[in-house]
Amino acid sequence: MLKLIVGIIIGYFEKVVIIKSNIMKTKIIVLSFVTLLFVNTIHSQTKTTVNASNSEISDNLDLKAVASIFGDSENLEDFEKRLNDPKLKISNLDLNDDHRVDYLRVIESVEGNTHLIVIQAILEKDIFQDVATIEVEKDRNNNMQVQVVGDPYMYGNNFIYEPVYVHSPLLFSYFWAPNYSIYYSRWNWGYYPRFYNYWRPFPIYRYNRNVRVWINYNNHYNYVNIRRSSVAINLHRNIRANSYELRNPERSFERRNNSVSNRYELDQIRTSTRNNRSDNNNVISPRTTTRTQTPRNNSQSASPRQNTRTDAETPRNQPESNTPRGRQNNEQTPRNSSPRENRNSNSRR
Repeated sequence: MLKLIVGIIIGYFEKVVIIKSNIMKTKIIVLSFVTLLFVNTIHSQTKTTVNASNSEISDNLDLKAVASIFGDSENLEDFEKRLNDPKLKISNLDLNDDHRVDYLRVIESVEGNTHLIVIQAILEKDIFQDVATIEVEKDRNNNMQVQVVGDPYMYGNNFIYEPVYVHSPLLFSYFWAPNYSIYYSRWNWGYYPRFYNYWRPFPIYRYNRNVRVWINYNNHYNYVNIRRSSVAINLHRNIRANSYELRNPERSFERRNNSVSNRYELDQIRTSTRNNRSDNNNVISPRTTTRTQTPRNNSQSASPRQNTRTDAETPRNQPESNTPRGRQNNEQTPRNSSPRENRNSNSRR
């Protein structure tokens, strides 16, 4: 009998231990699952916040800044250096989505008095995408005509700035020299100049704040929608690179912004939208109307509670000569004619 009881007790405790063990294992499994889920969430958040590129591609390279540093450059090699200088950060383009701003190479084609300068993003080995062109042409009177043209895939059709420089750019003096050598960048994917280091794309508001510092506002940047040099157009057909465009036709400016034709019109809509928001913020609402327009804040003469308190109408503010408490004639004031003061005056006499 005793053995039976002991056996029952031992069996009971074994079951309790097994149950507790199973509960413990369940807790460990649940805790491990929660930990794994938390780690994956943090990791995914880190991955999604690293990329600072903007969905509107044309926001990431300001052509006014390009025109400005072109006018400040000594030659096209210096121009390419300024485009990619990590200290200036003129570009914010990351077309291949590798979280690094793309290197922009510069190549040139020349025919007669026309120089075509092409800016291309390096995306992979021998894979390039045109970003913009600079077309310089000298007329019969030796006047220089400069146009900075955004690539249609990036900026829409006929997005063109004509810079008017306050000082003639130094590189113009070399363009038509007898021994001038056409510039063609030697840099390619993974093969860059020593000064160049990668940097991550900025959020667009930070890029705009940075790039405006490098625009020379003494120059003028006039928008036009006509390319003036037919020679430059023909030269460009032979050397244009559009690898990114062919891979991503859905990201063309026309697909991204089907209600406007180019970046200039997009800027006009954005400006109009900002102005409308500002006007709406300045509209007088019922809570902020002037005092003359609300019943509670009408002028004091129109409100029973806040009638104007003129000295003649308000008992508390009437002149002291008419107020019993403030009479100046001591002989007519009850307090000053008290018996005590009369006795003192009699005794003094």
